[in-house]
Amino acid sequence: MSTVRTGAPRPEPGAPATDGAAGAEGAVAATARRVARYSGFRPEVQGLRFVAVLLVVVYHVFLGRVSGGVDVFLLISAFFLTLSFVRKLEAGRPLALGRYWLHVFKRLLPLAVLTILGTLVLVAAVYPGTDTAQWRAEALASVFYVENWALALNAVDYYAADHSTASPFQHFWSLSVQGQVFLLWPLIFAAAWLLTRRGRLRPVPVLVAMFGAVFVASLAWSVHATAVQQEFAYFDTRTRLWEFALGSLLALALPWLRPPRTARVALGWLGLVSMVSVGVLVDVQGAFPGWIALWPLLSAAAIIVAGRSGSPFGLDRVLASAPLVRLGDSAYALYLVHWPLLITYLVLRDRPMAGPRSGIVIILVSVVLAVLATRLVEDPFKNWSWPERSKRRLAGVVALCLALVAAPVLGWQQVEDRRADRLQTEAVRNNPGAAALQPGFAFRGDPDAPTLPLPEDLPRQPASLGDACPEDLDLPEELRRFCHESVAQEAPERTVLVLGNSHLQHWLPALRPLAETERWRVLTWIQPGCFYAAAEDQPGSESCRAWFEGAEQMIGTADPDLVVVQSTFTDQEGEFLRPGLEQRIRELTGRGIPVVGIRDTPRFPEAPAECAVAHGEDDPRCTFTHPMVGTPDPALPLARELPLYSTMDLTDLICPAGPCPPVIGNVYVYWDDDHLSRVYSQSAAPVFGERFREALAADGLEP
Repeated sequence: MSTVRTGAPRPEPGAPATDGAAGAEGAVAATARRVARYSGFRPEVQGLRFVAVLLVVVYHVFLGRVSGGVDVFLLISAFFLTLSFVRKLEAGRPLALGRYWLHVFKRLLPLAVLTILGTLVLVAAVYPGTDTAQWRAEALASVFYVENWALALNAVDYYAADHSTASPFQHFWSLSVQGQVFLLWPLIFAAAWLLTRRGRLRPVPVLVAMFGAVFVASLAWSVHATAVQQEFAYFDTRTRLWEFALGSLLALALPWLRPPRTARVALGWLGLVSMVSVGVLVDVQGAFPGWIALWPLLSAAAIIVAGRSGSPFGLDRVLASAPLVRLGDSAYALYLVHWPLLITYLVLRDRPMAGPRSGIVIILVSVVLAVLATRLVEDPFKNWSWPERSKRRLAGVVALCLALVAAPVLGWQQVEDRRADRLQTEAVRNNPGAAALQPGFAFRGDPDAPTLPLPEDLPRQPASLGDACPEDLDLPEELRRFCHESVAQEAPERTVLVLGNSHLQHWLPALRPLAETERWRVLTWIQPGCFYAAAEDQPGSESCRAWFEGAEQMIGTADPDLVVVQSTFTDQEGEFLRPGLEQRIRELTGRGIPVVGIRDTPRFPEAPAECAVAHGEDDPRCTFTHPMVGTPDPALPLARELPLYSTMDLTDLICPAGPCPPVIGNVYVYWDDDHLSRVYSQSAAPVFGERFREALAADGLEP
């Protein structure tokens, strides 16, 4: 829908019937009064916009916490958007949705594109090579306004204490949510127009009902999702819609909210103090965007309701001052530039947070750059009249902005993909990995061949779980997310169930060749960070609880011929058994199900591969040790006791001579601090298969 037109304005309900010119004049006057309720520039709200973004910047730089400023920024965006569309509806003017969408992105994209391209230059110049592929993907996600979903699906921790490891595009999550709402909200106004077109309903009551419904539904979902899976909920558009709906409801109600001057003064200052203090007084980590976000939003609402108090002591004297209003014009640019500046500084200095002096400098530089970017880029594009002469021109400008990011990113990615493909074809000769540990091995590859996986591919090394849960498994819909079919077979010789967390997942590339050779079907029931042990061993997440409680259902419906578990557990201090796991193993073997336990892999204080990329593969700082190395497998006594339980110890493939090097056979062993790289796991497949067969033989089974 590109344009919506309304009929002639109708008299307000209850107005006396009129005829002729007098009636027309009355209708016009009534329409003018309704439009006037939602008209007028509100400089104090523009000043509040700057305060909200400044809160975000200060909290990011100095505290590393959520301030609530982003939530206020979103509310203000919906507030202004709603005022604009309500004026159109009340005046009977065309909504012109197509032109609106093109116009708003023509206004937003130039500064966003400039920021994204500048950040990509910084990424190429100074960021670790291990991250560049991920940052390229996030640059695309940012310019297409889906960065929030990219972060949610990658399980990014917004509250991570070390900002130096954060994405320089992470702040685009809120702009992506905002962009999605700019697409959705006009459709709600168009629906309101349809509802009021033939009836005697006025637009404002209809909009109140519609945005009220969005507010209630989204807030309820936000509270639930935050309690169940907060990391995902933080970036989920659905958990944020109520914040926009509150801004819309505030805009609709504002003409009828007219507190006296004294109350306006009190509301303004109390709202400001409340809004500024929320991040200090409340530990919001893990709580946003649930009900706690009402605190900063209602604080901002109080400031907006206070409005222009007319008092020399009112907050509006500050917020509506010329300097703050001009800075409010630069709030969007300030939000854009501050985060990549902060992250780049932390990367260059290898610090988790900025110090007091450096933080002040970062904020001042961000403000100066924001003002310059607004004057030199945003304002000229906003005032550029040529594109406004037709929708085709507007669409061309928007398409050009998108192409300015997409073309170099996709071209860069294509060059890297071709290089990776070339290296992969030579990997058998140049990157033997674990095969280099075999007796009599002699390296005959290119001595200058790069180590695999390429540094930029390291973040993409988690092993694939395979296909989605197959239809023949009878599981409730809410549990099927934990189930995958890693190796499918039409008539399998054996069904193998891999049951555990990511420390079993990283051995799947080594298991797959064996399963394919022996015609095994491999099913997985894996949830990172959880433990197949006892209920009390699980972290406090709803996902782990559901996964653990559903394991028995998975075993029952899969009816496995063999179960693979993680037999021990490690941390940086050592290795230990979980009593709950022993009970699970006894239950499985007692039912006649053979079990193979794989000894856990060492965990290190930092990622060896990243250390090797930064300091060199031979740097002693990148070779770690672990207390488990050289000690017997703690699960051996249980394996000797239970006839259907056996263990596999693969520690010598990771730490072959005691110390654990970052590279073996020209392959990075780990992709982070405790997970094998997919390339190295694949290279270990022959040894893994041999030892797995030995474990089966110990259980009295044939492969």
